[in-house]
Amino acid sequence: MNTGLLTCPPETPLCEAAARMAERRVSAMLVVRDEQAIGIWTEHDSLSVDFTRPEALRLPIERVMSHPVATIHQATPVGEAAVRFRTEQRRHLLVVDDAGSPKGIISQTDMALNQGLEPYLRLREVGGAMRLQPLLLQGELSLNDAARRMRREGCNAAVVICSGEELGILTERDLVKFVARHPGATAIGELASRPLLTIGLDEALIHARDMLIDQRVRHLGVIDGEGNVVGLLGFQDLLAGAEHLYLEDLREALEQRDQALGQSRRNLQLAERVIDSSLEGIIITDAQTRIEFVNPAFTHLTGYSLEEAAGRTPALLSSGRHGADFYQGMWQALQEHGYWRGEIWNRRKSGQLYLELLTITAIRNDQGEVSNYAALFSDITHVRENEEQVRRLAYYDPLTRLPNRRLLEDRLELAIRHARRQQQRLAVIFLDLDHFKQVNDALGHAVGDELLLKVSQRLRAQLREDDTLARQGGDEFIVLLNEIREVEEVTRVARRLVESVSSPFEVGGQVFRVGCSLGISLFPDDGAEVEMLVRQADAAMYRAKQEGRNTYRLFRADMHRQDRGRLELETALRNTAETGEGLGVHYQPLFDRDSGEVHGAEALLRWHHPTLGHVSPGDFIPLAERSGLILPLGERLMHLVAAQQRDWLDAGLAPPRVAVNLSARQFWQSDLVAQVRELYAAYDLPAGQIGFELTESILLDKQQEAIHTLQALRDLGCRIAIDDFGTGYSSLSYLQDLPVTTLKIDRSFIQKLGESRGSSAIVAAVTGLAKELGLRVVAEGVETDEQLQALSRYHVNLIQGFLTGRPADAATFAERYLVRDGAPA
Repeated sequence: MNTGLLTCPPETPLCEAAARMAERRVSAMLVVRDEQAIGIWTEHDSLSVDFTRPEALRLPIERVMSHPVATIHQATPVGEAAVRFRTEQRRHLLVVDDAGSPKGIISQTDMALNQGLEPYLRLREVGGAMRLQPLLLQGELSLNDAARRMRREGCNAAVVICSGEELGILTERDLVKFVARHPGATAIGELASRPLLTIGLDEALIHARDMLIDQRVRHLGVIDGEGNVVGLLGFQDLLAGAEHLYLEDLREALEQRDQALGQSRRNLQLAERVIDSSLEGIIITDAQTRIEFVNPAFTHLTGYSLEEAAGRTPALLSSGRHGADFYQGMWQALQEHGYWRGEIWNRRKSGQLYLELLTITAIRNDQGEVSNYAALFSDITHVRENEEQVRRLAYYDPLTRLPNRRLLEDRLELAIRHARRQQQRLAVIFLDLDHFKQVNDALGHAVGDELLLKVSQRLRAQLREDDTLARQGGDEFIVLLNEIREVEEVTRVARRLVESVSSPFEVGGQVFRVGCSLGISLFPDDGAEVEMLVRQADAAMYRAKQEGRNTYRLFRADMHRQDRGRLELETALRNTAETGEGLGVHYQPLFDRDSGEVHGAEALLRWHHPTLGHVSPGDFIPLAERSGLILPLGERLMHLVAAQQRDWLDAGLAPPRVAVNLSARQFWQSDLVAQVRELYAAYDLPAGQIGFELTESILLDKQQEAIHTLQALRDLGCRIAIDDFGTGYSSLSYLQDLPVTTLKIDRSFIQKLGESRGSSAIVAAVTGLAKELGLRVVAEGVETDEQLQALSRYHVNLIQGFLTGRPADAATFAERYLVRDGAPA
């Protein structure tokens, strides 16, 4: 085999890979990602290259490679490898070791050179091994047509009739050279290797092999007594008939097998005795899961004898307690891994249910097909019952079945370690019912216990599945919230808990209300230990009781004040989203770089509150995203823009197209396209008068779904721009698939032009890519003449920034930029 593996990463252009193969004179290249072979590109694959398209030679090699890679273990006998080459119609096999790591590549040429075929080759003539009727190609044929003919005829070489009736040869190795260096429209008569080396029909194969080696070629033309070419001979033809050498090795192996059979019979008798005496139940089925054998322990545990179970499936033990998903997962694991182990409820012949620990293993024959399944199980019902009882007594509250303080401390300890590693926050909420003592005194402890049960159910319903609700004792509860990003996440949960407990309860025929007071502590802000966090939350809870009850308090007063401010802002924004009061739109123009004409505008939402005053978009837009208010605000923005467009048109003005920014939530609405279509109809707007801007991150996760939505918007005439391009995880491949019209280069790159080589390189790359794809380019954040001058070197269509025009309200925008009858408005 060839141990000097030639490898390349999957993104390598095809022409570069071919050049390396041609230079090294190897017939295959391994494509590797993260030290794992993911494909192979061989000389034979060159037949599939479209030579009429030079750009096809620049495709990444992973787009044209063959995969998966066929492998063979390094200890495989050479004869067996020769058989695999013939039966699997392959020319290359990747040689791997026990760990599956590549060690080299073996080809048919290697076999012919190293298999030790000399005696066989001396006895056989060329005429008996050659390929009859070689593929003849006219010299004026194009390279692409020649490759197509060779691929269709299954030939790795063709005889070329050149000018003057001189014969040449065109091989797959020649095509690899042409992939590395495209010859243009040159006919194959000028590209073929000449002259064609030949050998007589009656020559010995050993002579042919020596000629192939000495002349460093891979094919010979075979001529008859009159000098006519009647066939071709290559290394792969030398292997024909060599399988008999492998058969000799096989006979020897069969003799060794017969010797091993005697030992196997003795081992089988011993295994049967072990199975019969096993205390665990054993079932063996065929590939269709029909029972073929059970041991005595199976009969003892289930009540079914071998005669009763044979021919039936293990479903005769089904308890009915597991759904279809459980068994589907079991069989999926068996198919993927060959085994399954777990606990399962089954039913004895008497009807009694029992829990068993079951292991199922798939047994495969020599062809790798499942021939049997073996199952081994034991009854663990009493073991699990005892374990569960001990666990519940130790870790759960007997009344509410919630975790007790001991289990809470364990979970909190683990949560703190996890949060510390991940540099995250977590929250502890200490909750105490208000006036619970009066309920116990007036209505009795039985009613009080029922109330605690209902309270625990309401609290649990307000939490995430991964959160922990524990009963501290009496009427005190503790909540553990994991993976907290913002403090307002905790306060929203606290408000839900207060509201859920404040609703009326009906217990024992009595309807009454109780409230609750909550205290909140945060890791790591308020403590780094379990005891400290619980104590701080308890202290905050007492402050909530002192300051009015039925509310919550954060342990740190400054944090509580910040939370109150965020809550006030969110409440005001929610009211504004419902009424639209205080919302307005500013428009920032986009200018043609060369002509200076206005070619569009970006709509920017503004908010002025009666008491809060002007609120920065940097404050209320993220808040709207987190609170879900972005949807009604986004809808109002589109209607405000559409109404303004209609007013401008009715006034005889010629407004430019206006772009509206879409958030991820807005874009992934199922009825977004319908909303836009209705918007155009309601305001009778020309097609494409309103377009949209999106960030890269919105489109990357679900690219195929995004294509359908974007195409539907494009069908309405809408322009689609990718905003802040280059700042996220840019994927250049998706641009050729997504129906977008514009790229907006982020202001961070524009501001560093002339100062940072990196920014200049990025702007050059983005604008060059956009030009090739036919996309418009907008430079955002242009603020100086120097930046504008620097942009003249690049393919930039539109300019947006304070230098050319600041955002303005509708009246100011119309006065400055809109025209009527060819004159300024």
